[in-house]
Order: sequence, then structure tokens, then C-alpha cells
Amino acid sequence: MTRERGFTLIEMAIVLVIITILIGGLAMPLAAQIQARRIAETRQTLQAARDALIGYAMMTSASSGGRPYLPCPDITGDGREDRSGNQCSSISAPDSISYGRLPWATLGVAPQDAWGNRLGYAVVSQFADSSAGFTVTPFPATQITVCPTRSCPSKTADNNVAFALISYGPNGWGAWSTSDTQLALPTGPDELENLDDNSKVVMRTPTAADTPLGEFDDLVTWTSLSELTGRVCLTSSSCAP
Repeated sequence: MTRERGFTLIEMAIVLVIITILIGGLAMPLAAQIQARRIAETRQTLQAARDALIGYAMMTSASSGGRPYLPCPDITGDGREDRSGNQCSSISAPDSISYGRLPWATLGVAPQDAWGNRLGYAVVSQFADSSAGFTVTPFPATQITVCPTRSCPSKTADNNVAFALISYGPNGWGAWSTSDTQLALPTGPDELENLDDNSKVVMRTPTAADTPLGEFDDLVTWTSLSELTGRVCLTSSSCAP
């Protein structure tokens, strides 16, 4: 009679260790693939929102002179632009920049990025003034500047910017959730800059928290003043000074 031999506890332990290592090795690439997919999805969301903002400007006419204008940011969390009279409710002095969340309901675009947070939206206040609208020239004295770091040693955008859109990235620090709750503020200075109500926006390569520049994973897109007027005012006399 032959005696069947089973696995010993040591052999089973070795097998479990090997399986754990294999699963761990597969999980890391899978997590990276999911993150890359979310980043690509958010870039598409930012692009769609950018196109919607330009489309909004094409369709609007201000009460004075029939000039186009951009929507104001949402500051109440309902997805609709917020105005006080003809001007945006959120205007930061002295930069004359309006800052808040993308008015996704007004524009009819996606309400959030791939991590479930609202998009930030900064716009030159003069360009969102419904009583005046904007013209081909002259450009307003204050525009948005896209920089590689908070200190802004140079400009990332070749031309001055009419509006910028911000996703606060995978970590979501400082973002507003869909339940209208703001997440914890970031510790990185460049991510903090993207929450300040001023004319600077930072866009650069992502870095970890232990790097000299601090943690950064925001995604930013923008439209320059010249591109906006070039697309909106190409065949319209309503943009004349």
C-alpha cells in the first residue's frame, strides 16, 4: 500500500510567499496603469471644458456693444457661474482675476475629474464682464501667468493667459469634492499657489513630497488671450475695440 504525501506546513508557507510576491509584482503595474488612465481621462475632461469655455464666449453677447464674454467661476458649489451684477462675484484685488470652480452646469460639461473632484477655474475678470465683453485689443493690464514654479523664474505659456483650468491631481489636496467639501490643503508650495486668488498658476512635472520642490501632481490647461480672440473674433465685428 502506498501512502499519499501531502504538503508540509513549510512547503505551504513557501508557496504562499511566492504567490504573494507574484501578486504584489502584478499589482504595482496595474495601479500604474489605472493612474495613467485617470490622468489621460482628466486631460480629456480639461480639454472639453476648455473648448466649452471658448464656445460660451462665441455664443454670448454683452449688453454693451454686443461683445463676447466668458463665464464667471462657481463659488457656491452648485455648478453655476456666480455674478454680482455684470461682474464676477469672486474678484481678487489687485490682480483682477476671478477664481473658483468651473461652472460645469452652466457649460454642460463633466462635473469632476477622474478622482471625483471639481476643477478649478481662473479667468481674467475683465474678460468675464458681461457689460463690456472683450475686444481684440487692447488687452487688459493684468493677465494670468502660467509658471514652472511658484517663484516664476520664467513663463510656461508663451503668451499671457485669458483663463486657466486646474485639476488638483491624484492627491486632490485643496480640491472641492462633489459633496462641496474642501479637502486638506497641500503642503507643496507650487500646489498651494494653484489655490491662491492671484494671477499665477503653476504647471510642471509631478514630484514627490520628499523632493526639494515638494509634492506636485496638478494638471493644468489654459487658453492665451491671442488664441481666445483669434477663435472667437475671427469673423465677428463685435470684437472690434
